[in-house]
Amino acid sequence: MRKKSVCVLASGGLDSSALIFSLLRRGFKVYPLYIRCGFRWEKAEQYWLKRFLSKIKTPDLQKLSMIEYPVKNLLGQGHWSFSGSSIPQSSDPDFSVYLPGRNIILLGQAGLFCAIRQIPQIALAILRGNPFPDATPQFLKAMEKALNSGLDFKIKITVPYAKFSKKEVLSLSEGAPFHLAFSCLNPRGIRPCQRCNKCGERIKALRLTKILRN
Repeated sequence: MRKKSVCVLASGGLDSSALIFSLLRRGFKVYPLYIRCGFRWEKAEQYWLKRFLSKIKTPDLQKLSMIEYPVKNLLGQGHWSFSGSSIPQSSDPDFSVYLPGRNIILLGQAGLFCAIRQIPQIALAILRGNPFPDATPQFLKAMEKALNSGLDFKIKITVPYAKFSKKEVLSLSEGAPFHLAFSCLNPRGIRPCQRCNKCGERIKALRLTKILRN
């Protein structure tokens, strides 16, 4: 029987890393895809993502693909994601990290990637409580319809973790090398700053699941 193929939008963070690990364990042929938009944290993300993928390597895990899609001209040089000023901190609400149109860009690029390679499914690690307008079921359904129509190829957009919290996602992927997962808005080289919104979120989840004990 031919294995089911899926493209996973990978960032190197806990959620997408857990999704890749879980899909491989379920027998999928996984195509990890990273979209480079030029954000200040991408070099560190790519370093840790490659390490994570190397650690879980199986015949079903395909080579990491990367697509360039710079957005500095859209968001502006002074946006915190490029300038590093006013970086959302761990005490700030989740909506403070909103990047306008992020999933529109990611899914548009992933859709073309999948159509060219005849991959019928895109998976995103969207969690319960995601506050962004481009993460709603209504948006995802509309985007799926647009991709299918515009590319003349049937692609299903799936969000397997939409009903789960970060803690639940990590618990479902027991055994994954989460010490190699990385998510930080203001890294120091390849090291997390430990103060930003994403660092706070990551540390809290790891402590709740007892992966990180101090």
